Amino acid sequence: MAYQPAVALQKRLVERVKAAGEEQAYLVVVEHDPPVITLGRGADAANVRASRARLEAEGVELRESSRGGDVTYHGPGQLVGYPVLRLDLHGRDVHRYLRDLEEVLMRTLARFGLEGGRRQGFTGVWVGPEKIAAIGVAVSRWVTYHGFALNVATDLRHFGLIVPCGISDRAVTSLAKVLGRPVTVDEVKPLLVECVVEVFGFSGAVGGSVEDHGG
Repeated sequence: MAYQPAVALQKRLVERVKAAGEEQAYLVVVEHDPPVITLGRGADAANVRASRARLEAEGVELRESSRGGDVTYHGPGQLVGYPVLRLDLHGRDVHRYLRDLEEVLMRTLARFGLEGGRRQGFTGVWVGPEKIAAIGVAVSRWVTYHGFALNVATDLRHFGLIVPCGISDRAVTSLAKVLGRPVTVDEVKPLLVECVVEVFGFSGAVGGSVEDHGG
C-alpha cells in the first residue's frame, strides 16, 4: 500500500477506537510501495540527501508525517506496523510505549535466534552496531497511530538517500542481511503479531482485516 492511504486508514481507525465503549485495538501491517521517505515532526530537511529529481528517478515519494522523529525510509521488503490502541489503558506513558514497541521488535528478532538491543539516547532496535528497526509514533487523545518499521529484506541502498533518523555515524541492516539468507515479510508477519499480543497483553480473536485494500 502507498503511504498516504495507510495514513488515512489509521486516522479512520483512531476515530473508531475513540468511539468504542470498551478497549478496541488494531494493528495495521503493511509494506509501502511505492517506496517513501517520510519527515517526522522534528525532522531536519537537510537529512534528505537526494534531490527531488533523483527521488523521482528512483521512484521514491517524499512525504511529511505527523509522527515524532526525524527522516526515515519505507519500502518493499520492510515490515511496517501501525498499532492503533488506547494508551490510557496501557500506562498513559509515551516513553514506556516506545520501550514496549522496542520489546515487540526484540522478541520478534529472538524468534530468528538474534539478539536485538537498545542504544542509549536513541529510539529503535539494533543488532550489533547496526540499526534494524525504527520507531516513530503519534498520539491523539491517548489513541496511538504510526509505529515501527522492521527491515526484513529491504533494499538498503535506498537508505543512502537520507541520514536515517538523523544518525549519520551508524549503519542500517536487515534481517536477511544479518541471517545471510532470504527472508520474506510473510514469514515474519505472524511472529511479529504474536509478539504484539504478548507484550500488550491482548486476548481473544486475533486476525482478519478491517477493510479490503487489494493487498
